[in-house]
Amino acid sequence: MKRTGTALAAAFGRRYGASPRRLLLTLACFAVALYAGVRLLKGDTVGVVIWFVGAALLHDLVLLPAYSLTDRAAQFLFRGRSPAPGGVPRPGVNHLRVPAFVAGVLFLVWWPLILRQGGHYTAYTALSADGFLTRWLLVTAGLFLASALVLAVRTWLRLRPERKAARARARARRAAE
Repeated sequence: MKRTGTALAAAFGRRYGASPRRLLLTLACFAVALYAGVRLLKGDTVGVVIWFVGAALLHDLVLLPAYSLTDRAAQFLFRGRSPAPGGVPRPGVNHLRVPAFVAGVLFLVWWPLILRQGGHYTAYTALSADGFLTRWLLVTAGLFLASALVLAVRTWLRLRPERKAARARARARRAAE
């Protein structure tokens, strides 16, 4: 009995745990990363290695504990009625996580200019380096404001059926009296 291509792919998927396309995509990503690493290390190899090791240590020893504690604090703030007790994080926490993550990435990319450490920025670009801190703070505030508005709308829409039911019960009570 011969297997067709789809049956073979299904058998591979059961054994591997994912589709063959995912394996090919993962291998392609590794190939691109390897190519980029080889190109990157052609210049200042020692400097690049020191930078990567320093970044890994900074992340693992300083940043990971810091944002893990911050996330725990946010989960504590959003404790309350959980649909499934025990393990599911509250969706309200994500309304803090997402804008904080985006603001953090923006800070990571632009920190020299935000902290006024971009020495040659004006010479290279002929643009002023002033105002990056103000703009980053405004973008961060806008992100948190937009997230708060989304949370308010989601909460309002989620509670709408409960409000309708409460109004119907109140009308039924008034009609019965």
